[in-house]
Amino acid sequence: MGNAFTTRDLRKVYGEGPAAVHALRGVDLEIPEGEIVVLLGPSGSGKSTLLNILGGLDRATDGQVFFRDSELSAMSDAELTRYRRDHVGFVFQFYNLMPSLTAQENVELVTEIARNPLSPEEALALVGLEARADHFPAQLSGGEQQRVAIARAVAKQPDVLFCDEPTGALDSVTGRAVLHVLRDVNRKLGATVMIVTHAAAQAAIAHRVIRFADGAVQSVTVNETPASPEEIEW
Repeated sequence: MGNAFTTRDLRKVYGEGPAAVHALRGVDLEIPEGEIVVLLGPSGSGKSTLLNILGGLDRATDGQVFFRDSELSAMSDAELTRYRRDHVGFVFQFYNLMPSLTAQENVELVTEIARNPLSPEEALALVGLEARADHFPAQLSGGEQQRVAIARAVAKQPDVLFCDEPTGALDSVTGRAVLHVLRDVNRKLGATVMIVTHAAAQAAIAHRVIRFADGAVQSVTVNETPASPEEIEW
């Protein structure tokens, strides 16, 4: 299998002159298809900026970024919108569910516009919440809400699932359950799963760990035998 993403001298600068913030400083990366990849680093290290550029939510200031053989950095806004719709799912730290919709209706928001979606029932079953389909977000725990958010993201069967601090608001038991779901998505759907976190222990579940500092890649480590979520210290 080839690479899901390749970046070449990727740079992102916010602002101008002396006040300019260099969020990415020449990032060169290759991310193979079908892996769980953890982007690890402190707040402000550039990992979320990279995630947003790979996900087509933001543009680099300079350099190139490719999804498979397509250059994201050369796409128009309309082409990036199509890329996000057809290939990408997003999960954030705060669940962004519609409070007036049930779990199933939140998932249906995505399945109505996707090319080849799972049914909402299948997506909720994948995250172990088929029995909670008729519940509203306020009737669900934080971990259940996050799992609904994951079901919504994976219902369109994305090639890549981007997760920005997906366990950041969760306790250890709930957080491990969410990591289990992300591992299942990787295994059952074959999706490349990219997880941004500052929690170093979570890196053990990944196939590949990319450590960030000051807008640059410090190291890339390959785990030959990724740990199960139960083995992770919280």
